[in-house]
Amino acid sequence: MHHFNYVADELYCENVPVATIAGAVGTPFYLYSHATLSHHFKTFDQAFGKVPHLVCFALKANSNLAVVRLLANLGGGADIVSGGELYRALKAGVSPDKIVYSGVGKRIDEIQDALRAGILMFNIESSQELLAINKIASRMKKKAHIALRVNPDVDPRTHPYISTGLKKNKFGIDIGRSLKEYREARGLSHVEIVGVSCHIGSQITEIAPFVDALVKLKDLIARLQADGIDIRYLDLGGGLGIRYDQEEPPHPFAYAEAIIKNMQDMDVTLILEPGRVIVGNAGALVTRVLYTKNNGSRHFLIIDAGMNDLARPSLYGSYHAIWPVRDKYAGEKIKADVVGPICESGDFLARDRELPDFAPGDLMAVMSAGAYGFSMSSNYNSRPRVAEVMVKGLEFSVIRRRETCQSLVRGEKVPDFLQGSQVK
Repeated sequence: MHHFNYVADELYCENVPVATIAGAVGTPFYLYSHATLSHHFKTFDQAFGKVPHLVCFALKANSNLAVVRLLANLGGGADIVSGGELYRALKAGVSPDKIVYSGVGKRIDEIQDALRAGILMFNIESSQELLAINKIASRMKKKAHIALRVNPDVDPRTHPYISTGLKKNKFGIDIGRSLKEYREARGLSHVEIVGVSCHIGSQITEIAPFVDALVKLKDLIARLQADGIDIRYLDLGGGLGIRYDQEEPPHPFAYAEAIIKNMQDMDVTLILEPGRVIVGNAGALVTRVLYTKNNGSRHFLIIDAGMNDLARPSLYGSYHAIWPVRDKYAGEKIKADVVGPICESGDFLARDRELPDFAPGDLMAVMSAGAYGFSMSSNYNSRPRVAEVMVKGLEFSVIRRRETCQSLVRGEKVPDFLQGSQVK
């Protein structure tokens, strides 16, 4: 569910007309509902209330400080994959002992920062990373709490670009080798084994792949404990999907029920890393139609947002519903491509879609854009990144200012050898 609704043909976010926000901040912009974010987090958290657990929001989905602070205030932790996400999580007020650090390419300085902060644990992705963390922790006279990220070779039946739990994927350590790796980790002086970690993919709309992975992890944990290796945390990752179009993902309570049922007799704290399921349907990208064009075979709606603002349609062929901000079209429909100003044929947010007959100046909302929207945006074509706005009840606040052209060149320098007059 979400808090975007029509009132007398006018689209509202909670109790604020979207057109009012567009008039105040300009377009395009990302718009998030405080009520939806809160509801989704609380629902997910409560679903696992029967077992010890920690919900660590996946910052890669949406790392805006206001979003992360809201979830931290509700008791959430953070799943991070970079030093920048560590900085953001701490800046937003996430307790370090609720931060788990995944990612296949952790740099030395990032590992050092995480050790200084005192995070809950590192999810180790390779043998070399394990040795590197032990060496760094030794130099710092600290002990790193670690889990091995195990690759269970489970097909999540999702888009191949967001599948992470198959043998052919770059993530994690093959489950067949993991017992040997754990035994080697036990012999290192500056790491402490505390958990087992797994993440099989994103936008998963079936429960079965999660259960299949859990069954394999449960067997591994039993073997580890029989070998004298104590496991306190089981990190099942994230990946639960949402509805963009006709998908029918399981409700978090159904997901939790299946997981809890298969965790019987396991004395561990469960760590979960939801991202999309918390923020996806809590956000929309609001954009304005600049021009319309018909080339004889196709009709185009040219908008002021592009693939640099929302990459998912171009990158994955993803579907995002498109709603008029003012529903004044009385059932009139056209078949059109929604395209942006980027100089790429792949610059589209919708193709061959039945849509209202938008006119230049009309506002549209690209729905379910709260996850992997702004966080994947770029400055391609030297386009300043858009503003982000959060609504709570009758109020709205700009939670990230729109970039300017000056922002684009901040940090750049023309060296002395290029100074002076141009050659004529």
